[in-house]
Amino acid sequence: MIEVRPFSKLGGANHGWLDAKHHFSFASYYDPSRMNWGSIRVWNDDTIAPKSGFPAHPHRDMEIITYVREGAITHKDNMGNSGRTEAGDVQVMSAGTGIAHSEFNEEDVTTKIFQIWIQPSRSGEKPAWGAKPFPKGERSGQFVVLASGFDSDDDALPIRTDARVVGATLKAGETAEYPLGANRRGYLVPASGAVEIEGQRVGERDGVAISEVETLRVTAIEDSEIVLVDAA
Repeated sequence: MIEVRPFSKLGGANHGWLDAKHHFSFASYYDPSRMNWGSIRVWNDDTIAPKSGFPAHPHRDMEIITYVREGAITHKDNMGNSGRTEAGDVQVMSAGTGIAHSEFNEEDVTTKIFQIWIQPSRSGEKPAWGAKPFPKGERSGQFVVLASGFDSDDDALPIRTDARVVGATLKAGETAEYPLGANRRGYLVPASGAVEIEGQRVGERDGVAISEVETLRVTAIEDSEIVLVDAA
């Protein structure tokens, strides 16, 4: 099953400093048919104005992945972690038993991120944070694992859930395959460009809910940068 969810039909709210679009029910946006997709609970498409951001606030029992599309985001938390994650790179926060953090755009330009929440497979562990650069060249023409709950993906950022976050950059006309598995659920969003999946066009920032697909084939209509979550 391939269900395209156009960007123009996403929920959201514009707070001035933050223009947020929600692929799933979040905050004041509620849609009972879009509460989650498997263990994926949140996929927010956030545009953050310069010199602004999310002040310190708490989380627990959630895996929170931030994929920076443009600009940079600066993280600080009450565990003493801090770092700046730039466009094309990824940070992961395992909220565990509880953590308070802030995420600010300290740049002079607008920052755009995907914020993805995945429900953990285990709980009761100490909070953790990490970030890693993933140069786009390494993702050229193929999917590369960015964050993973599987020990075999030892180059990826660790998350505490039965899921992977993968990314790819494709030139127009290129096709990439990903072995999703018919019993898994995928959610894919082009950060830029446009792609085709099983004859359906998926534009920039559209969402695609995927199930009952053994091998996912994605063909770029335009030069594209895509992010996919493979979840239980």
